[in-house]
Amino acid sequence: MTTPVNVQRTASPKARTDDATLKFGTVFTDHMFLEDYDARQGWVNGRIEPYHHLSLDPAAAVLHYGQEIFEGLKAFRGLDGRVRLFRPRRHAERLVNSARRVCIPPMDVDHVVDSFVRLVSLERDWVPHTPGTSLYVRPTIIATEPFLGVRPAANYLYYIILSPVGAYDSAGLAPIKILVEEQYARAVQGGVGAAKTGGNYAASLLASEEARQLGFDQVLWLDGAHRRSIDEVGTMNIMVRINDEVLTPPLSGTILAGVTRDSVITLLRDWGIPVSERPVTIDEVVRAAADGSLRELWGTGTATGILPVGELGYRGQTLMVNGGHTGEWTQRLSDALQALQYGMDSDPHEWMLELQTEDLVDEASRESFPASDSPGWSGHTHPTTDELPARG
Repeated sequence: MTTPVNVQRTASPKARTDDATLKFGTVFTDHMFLEDYDARQGWVNGRIEPYHHLSLDPAAAVLHYGQEIFEGLKAFRGLDGRVRLFRPRRHAERLVNSARRVCIPPMDVDHVVDSFVRLVSLERDWVPHTPGTSLYVRPTIIATEPFLGVRPAANYLYYIILSPVGAYDSAGLAPIKILVEEQYARAVQGGVGAAKTGGNYAASLLASEEARQLGFDQVLWLDGAHRRSIDEVGTMNIMVRINDEVLTPPLSGTILAGVTRDSVITLLRDWGIPVSERPVTIDEVVRAAADGSLRELWGTGTATGILPVGELGYRGQTLMVNGGHTGEWTQRLSDALQALQYGMDSDPHEWMLELQTEDLVDEASRESFPASDSPGWSGHTHPTTDELPARG
C-alpha cells in the first residue's frame, strides 16, 4: 500500500548563500516536510510545503511538558557532483527509539527514510559544493494537542527542515578545551539520556555557559550517580586513546547511541585497532595523562564530525592531551570519514544512500511513500498543486 506525498512549491525561492559564508544552522531551504498524527487516524497527510512558521495553540503539550524529539543527519555533495545521505536508516531507527521513550507513536523506519529522501531530493540544489560543507537534515516530532495535564498527547506533528551548513567549527580540526563537570549531571540510569529530546540539551546549557566563562569550549559530563565515569563531551560521544587502545563509554542508557560513534568504532576495528566499550573513570584518564599513556581524546557527532580535545580542566588542574595538538588517529578518522562522505573512497559498509534520478521531483508525475506498518498509520490523500512521482 502506498500513499501520495503532496508537494506545494514556493512561489518565492530564496537566494542561495555562498558556501564560504555558511555557518551552522542559520540558513534554511525553501521547503519543509510535514505529517500529522491523531489517535483516530494515525500518521496521515504527508506533504511538502514552502518553509513557514508553525501555528500552535498556547496550550500545546510540547510547550508545557516537553514531549518532543528530534534527529540530525547530513546530505553531502560528492566531488562527482552526486548527493548522498550518510546512514539515514540508522538515524531513522534512532528517531523511532526516541519516540518510544517519550510516548510518541513511532513511525515506520522505511517511511521516515523515504521522507528524508523526498525532501532532500526536492532541495538538492541547496546541498553546497565545497568540501567540509553539507546539508543538515533536522527531523522533529512535537506534541500539538492543546491541554494541561501530564499524559501523552493525542496529536503530533512530524516535520523536517533543511539547513546548508559550513564546518561546525570554522577552525577545522583545532583541538578544543573541555572542563570536567562535577556539579551538574546530564543524565542518570533510567532517565532519557539515550533519547534525542530537547530537555537533555536545555539541561546542559547552564553548565556549558559556566564552562565558557572560564575559557573552556565544552564540558565533559560524568555519570549522574557517582560522578566517576565519563559520559559525553558537550553534545558529542567521547573516545579516549590510552596507549594503543581506544576506550569509549558503553551504551548503557545514559548516553546517545551516536551514529558517528558507531561509524568510528567500525572504522577502528576495520583497521585492527582494539576498541573497548566499557565504563571509563575520570581517575583513569587523569592517571593516563600523568604517566604519558593518554595519547588522544576526541568527540564524535553528526554536527561536529570528529573533534579533538587538546586540554582537559579538572579540579583546578590543566591536563594536556598530545601536547594540545590533533592526534594521529583523530586526523586519520576525520580524513577517512570525509573521504567516504564526499564519495572519494569506497563504501564497504554501504553507509551512503545516493539519491537516484528517480528520486528527483517531477511536476508532471506523482510520488508515493510506502505506507507505514506502525499501528494506526493509514494512507491519506490531500489534493494540492502537484505531487511527487510514484516510486517502484
